[in-house]
Amino acid sequence: MALNVLAFTFGIMGNIISFIVFLAPVPTFVRICKKKSIEGFQSLPYVSALFSATLWIYYAMQKDGSGLLLITINAVGCFIETIYIVLFITYANKKARISTLKVLGLLNFLGFAAIILVCELLTKASNREKVLGGICVGFSVCVFAAPLSIMRVVIRTRSVEFMPFSLSLFLTLSAITWLFYGLAIKDFYVALPNIMGAFLGAVQMILYVIYKYYKAPKTDDTEKPKTVPDHSIDMVKLASTPVPGELTVHPQTHGGGDLEGQMEKKVANQFQT
Repeated sequence: MALNVLAFTFGIMGNIISFIVFLAPVPTFVRICKKKSIEGFQSLPYVSALFSATLWIYYAMQKDGSGLLLITINAVGCFIETIYIVLFITYANKKARISTLKVLGLLNFLGFAAIILVCELLTKASNREKVLGGICVGFSVCVFAAPLSIMRVVIRTRSVEFMPFSLSLFLTLSAITWLFYGLAIKDFYVALPNIMGAFLGAVQMILYVIYKYYKAPKTDDTEKPKTVPDHSIDMVKLASTPVPGELTVHPQTHGGGDLEGQMEKKVANQFQT
């Protein structure tokens, strides 16, 4: 009884958090609708999310009642992702629209239909859940691995502009919640991909904290060459204001002594004027 209560609790929490995650792209589509252009946005994340949601619904339908909470949230996800895709196609240019329709047809219609036919015709009822579970795990791992490219961009650019902390936080919370839900109902196929999701989400938040407060080392343009004595630094700074007829100093590449001599000559001439 306690296990059922625990599973129900985590399932409800998972539904709420996943619903927030599904709503994360709303500002993007508000922007698209206002500008009537998709700009540089891609449709693949929404097409993939729709495919994932339909897969999990089909998988949950093979379970004896314990998959109800999986069905509810993924049904909501299908509805929301369909709206996103319709809006994307509406405001996309011809090339992006045709590309989206091709991927949608191949993945969400032909691909999903092929999975149903294979599972219904070539697998027994006792093994169908395992086959579907394996497919769901494989696809979920690919979806969870997608942020690796964003993490690489963050590390390379030292900027978190394209990795919002709130989204990383809710994705991590969602993965942790569904991980515990899978453990509570003893479902290996639900728990496994969310281990990876929780780990990658935690890494994203750590990277955010590191690079959000990252400060590039400042370079001092007035830093002297190593060959210039310490006592001449302040004098050079005093003579840094240009005056008519001032000697132009060009650093030499073949010796530190010439550079020092020219700088001292410059200072002497400055004070003589």
